[in-house]
Amino acid sequence: MEKVQNLVVGCGLSGITAARQMAERGENVLVVDAKEHIGGNAYDYYDKNGICVHRYGTHIFHTPLKEVWDYLSRFTSWEPYMHRVEGLVDGQLVPIPFNLDSIERVFPASLARTLSDKLIARFGFNVKVPILKLRQAQDKDLEFLADYIYEKIFLHYTLKQWGLTPEELDPAVTGRVPVYVSRDGRYFQDKYQGIPRRGYTEMMNNMLNHPLISVRLNTPFAQIKDQISWERLFYTGPIDEFFDYKYGELPYRSLRFEFVEYDREYFQSGPVINYPCNYDFTRIGEYKYFLRDQSAKTVVSYEYPQPFRRGENERYYPVVKPENAALYERYLQEAASLPAVHFLGRLGDYKYYDMDKAVQRALLLTNTLKGE
Repeated sequence: MEKVQNLVVGCGLSGITAARQMAERGENVLVVDAKEHIGGNAYDYYDKNGICVHRYGTHIFHTPLKEVWDYLSRFTSWEPYMHRVEGLVDGQLVPIPFNLDSIERVFPASLARTLSDKLIARFGFNVKVPILKLRQAQDKDLEFLADYIYEKIFLHYTLKQWGLTPEELDPAVTGRVPVYVSRDGRYFQDKYQGIPRRGYTEMMNNMLNHPLISVRLNTPFAQIKDQISWERLFYTGPIDEFFDYKYGELPYRSLRFEFVEYDREYFQSGPVINYPCNYDFTRIGEYKYFLRDQSAKTVVSYEYPQPFRRGENERYYPVVKPENAALYERYLQEAASLPAVHFLGRLGDYKYYDMDKAVQRALLLTNTLKGE
């Protein structure tokens, strides 16, 4: 039987960070992944036109965490990039999240001034106000604005994205939908934002480039778990699958991407356009915006949410409902009896992580193991 000190299941950003950390401690690491490529859903590649395409939809790195930015900067240089998203609302492309510029684009000038003035007077400037708070403002104009944003930005998008009404999701999800009392049109306001200059795959290849790390792709955990002994297991796969679904299956939403190449320099006016109320897809991403790739052609992806079906598609988003959180807790209690097994990542933790939070989680976890 093959012996390793550390077995990492899953070659996404969580597993790769854990692998690099353990290797830098002087321990050998074997990383296995069922996919044919490294990087999990952050995987990207250059197509025949020289465009860096994200196979699993647009990935934008942003973080307020200097320690995470500095850590990843060991493995890549960055292309400065501030992400902007627009949504088609009543025939107008408006900034998302909904802000003062959005208000001016969709409402008559006098109403737009009234709404903007009331928002600034009540809440101040450069602040994000949840629409739940607007609904409680006891002001008919602000309540109207909250209802408008709820329907035009959130309601129909939620029905497509989750296959559920907002009322069927955790109430906290609805409460977080903001209006941004600002003219800052960026989607994120984090201090550090960018795209790895040669793509995410090259960055993650650099992270794996260590003499104590070996990688085996096209290798499901089930295929090798009885052939390898390990001192420590980092498992970034689905926690319910690890326990053979003994308490039931944790629900996820999935996505289907339709990639289209157009024989023109650009297809749309920005990197991501959302369609909250139109069509069956939720958004279109155009990849050459990210690294300013030069080509006479362009590539976009149409993003269609769909139910996750085991063996047919990928897990993307945990479904945020109290009963699902309770089911995950049962698996977490089971995991507590396995001190040498560490679950992490969006599937292991049943939590949708931004990329910086996935790295931070792996760094914090491996740092707690330093005394072992």
